[in-house]
Amino acid sequence: MNTPAQGPSPEPSPSVRRAEPASDFTPVPNLTPAPANSATPSPTPVFANPALVPPTTPTVPGGNVSPTPTPNPNAPAQPWTPPVPQPTAALPGQTARPPRALPVSPQELITRLQIFLDQRNFGPGKIDGRWGEFTGKALIRYQVANGQKPTGQIDLQMQQELERIFPIYTTYTLAAEDLTRIDPELPSKPKDEAHLKVLNYRSIAEFLGERFHSDPEFIAKINKGVNLDKLKPGDSVRVPNVQPFQIETMKEVAHLPSNLQFVNRVVKVDTHYRMLDVFDGQKLICSFPITPGSKRLPAPIGTWKIVGISTLPWFRWDEAMLQHGQRSENYYNLPPGPRNPVGVVWIGLNKRGIGIHGTNSPDTIGRSASHGCIRLANWDAARVISEVTGGMTVQIF
Repeated sequence: MNTPAQGPSPEPSPSVRRAEPASDFTPVPNLTPAPANSATPSPTPVFANPALVPPTTPTVPGGNVSPTPTPNPNAPAQPWTPPVPQPTAALPGQTARPPRALPVSPQELITRLQIFLDQRNFGPGKIDGRWGEFTGKALIRYQVANGQKPTGQIDLQMQQELERIFPIYTTYTLAAEDLTRIDPELPSKPKDEAHLKVLNYRSIAEFLGERFHSDPEFIAKINKGVNLDKLKPGDSVRVPNVQPFQIETMKEVAHLPSNLQFVNRVVKVDTHYRMLDVFDGQKLICSFPITPGSKRLPAPIGTWKIVGISTLPWFRWDEAMLQHGQRSENYYNLPPGPRNPVGVVWIGLNKRGIGIHGTNSPDTIGRSASHGCIRLANWDAARVISEVTGGMTVQIF
């Protein structure tokens, strides 16, 4: 077996036993009002479609006015119609300005929303132009963080905020260096991966998807007629207008230095709603979707501490540890890279083998199980480490 000696070897596999909540554990603040007929608050309702709702009708003397009703999260999806832009009101003696153009399709409006949320560190999951579970959860969290009513709806106020996103798309020109990060022959078995120096992307489509926080199929869709995997240096493609995840700027660092100004922040991991939130006092500052363990190997419930953060980590692949939570001598040391099983980031907790980390399969975030750890898309994991530090509290519930 190939067992490289160099590099940190995090062990993201947990103990099988579920930890009991610590006595100082406090749950995450409720992010949405509880339904009237429910005894348990539901912090992140999921809507089948984004509801465009008009502002509450103003009170008219002598009239009976009903406020806009709260949507039922379990109601079936309704046909969706984009709003018609209205001319800007003119001052006396002036001509009304023409309406500002709004997106012409649901996909364009939802894409704009996803980009808006992503730019503000409220991750909607992968950008794909489709309304989904994590887009709704990110919107609610953004509204809470900004003192808005957490409707989870694209209402008039949100429409106005979305107008700030211009352009929706930008262009990216492929560099020769980018192609050095592509390995179409990347093996899938640990015994073969252990012989490599780096675990790179399998395709240009994968590279572009991760760089721009998107589903590779969405990148292909907005570049009709372009074969992404035949792109050459100098070729340009259309991509969502987000801050790119630049893996080339990441270095292999075993222990990032502490940032004392963050030490009193708290990471709250909601395993039921599959979201990771970072709080500074009572202020929610960022939020991202996660995969939180599995029924067989659940994430450890309780209050923990961050004991170390590493970037481009090595991974000690031990099947016994992954399957049963028991360390063995039959293992492989896997090199760093975006297709390392723990991705590009490892945030270790004071619970042996447990951490918050990236992934080699961003498409599965929130949609599959992990081995007891908290898994994020690499582009989100890279942002989380800019908001946390060693010594911080992590509450898992």
